[in-house]
Amino acid sequence: MRIRPATAAELPALQDIERAAGAPFRDLGMPEIADDEPPALDVLERYREAGRCWVAADERDHPAAYLVAEPVDGALHIEQVSVHPRAARRGVGRHLLAHAADRAREEGLSALTLTTFAEVPWNAPYYARLGFRTLSEADLTPGLRRIRATEAEHGLDRRPRVCMRAPL
Repeated sequence: MRIRPATAAELPALQDIERAAGAPFRDLGMPEIADDEPPALDVLERYREAGRCWVAADERDHPAAYLVAEPVDGALHIEQVSVHPRAARRGVGRHLLAHAADRAREEGLSALTLTTFAEVPWNAPYYARLGFRTLSEADLTPGLRRIRATEAEHGLDRRPRVCMRAPL
């Protein structure tokens, strides 16, 4: 898979990837997450225009996964990383995160951060294997606190969530 910037024409495909990637949450008894709508096209376009929307493209150059991020308090915050189930368990998410880490280093940022479900096997346990560590409430930056508050407004706090950080 080749990591590259997303094109404007691909943004609807990223929404499709998000929907497909959410489906396994249903098997964990989390239908509200499986049914959650992906980011709107205008939101994805803002990330793309800012140069912070990357895809992992397959051999036909079609997106199989994507990642969007933004700087938050001196770190690059991973807002979303989604891998289509057809491309899962092949290191695609890891490669996208490595690409984001490289871009963050180039910008002089000190870490990657993200928020995720604590008990979902392909969430916090997966990120921990990649070097992310769970932040305590006291370690949250103001920006991460705002992100968590926004997630709570959207009902994501009904299941245990954590903020995680990987130093660069």
